[in-house]
Amino acid sequence: MDDRILSNKQVVDEEYHEQSLRPKYLKQYIGQEQIKENLKIFIEAAKMRNEVLDHCLIYGPPGLGKTTLATIIANEMEVNIKYTSGPAIEKSGDLATILTQLEPGDVLFIDEIHRISRSIEEILYSAMEDFYLDIVIGKGEESRSIRIDLPPFTLVGATTRAGALTAPLRDRFGVHCRLEFYTTDELKNILTRSAAIYDCEIDDLSTYQIAKRSRGTPRIANRLLKRVRDFAQVKNDGVINEVVAKTSLDLLQVDSSGLDSIDYKILECLVKRYDGRAVGLETIAITIGEESITIEDVYEPYLVKEGFIERTPRGRRATQKAYAHLGVKFIEK
Repeated sequence: MDDRILSNKQVVDEEYHEQSLRPKYLKQYIGQEQIKENLKIFIEAAKMRNEVLDHCLIYGPPGLGKTTLATIIANEMEVNIKYTSGPAIEKSGDLATILTQLEPGDVLFIDEIHRISRSIEEILYSAMEDFYLDIVIGKGEESRSIRIDLPPFTLVGATTRAGALTAPLRDRFGVHCRLEFYTTDELKNILTRSAAIYDCEIDDLSTYQIAKRSRGTPRIANRLLKRVRDFAQVKNDGVINEVVAKTSLDLLQVDSSGLDSIDYKILECLVKRYDGRAVGLETIAITIGEESITIEDVYEPYLVKEGFIERTPRGRRATQKAYAHLGVKFIEK
């Protein structure tokens, strides 16, 4: 899965390129209009009151711009931002070190916040609500608790699995931002902006070809643009036109609906191997040689969203659209 071009997870060496493409302010951010409008108001109100912004929870599938939005919040509030992740905070001392280094008003961004341990989460409660830490030093009879006062700060938590957060932690976030998949038109605008940053020539028909195969995800759209740019550089003097775009994407095995070979394996498993019957997630995983959690978190959301498969109490089933896509006659079961 790490080598899959349609993976919505960040791959090795991709962070540097993403940094150059990320917008820095809300006015540069394309898509998620309702979230942008709400954040504008919340940020402006906080600045008018000379207060820190409420803690923000940003959730949604990978690649939709959670880290970018956190950085924008810090820029709009005109403060610094500190980045970390849930798995990186292993001990209470790790959390204390991070929090005590913050300046008043700073933003602390915790990616994959659903993966912090319960013991760390309990310490985080007082930091979020009252801006202090209670740390236990020593062991046994010599142990003692000390209180550390913290500067007011804004915690921005990001997660792909909001349901995995405990209710007490989730309720401590005053602002909730649920990122949605992007429309084709929004992705076209993102691709036009990215192409300008990359200084490559691209037309409207080409951005459409890339956008409609990007699974509603800016990260995938920008990754496909980079690969199409490579083909154009070698085959067409660096100019991306519709023919180059379609040929490149076909060679990358990304079809017109944004499906790749792994998606086809899942659909063929349901349609051909099990003859359209409802199939359990574990059975699909064993059949195609993938982990069930990977199918559920990475592949399935897009296939469900686009109407290729449906979830039923008995398992996953291929829809009539999946049959048509595979060129197989649909028979109602």
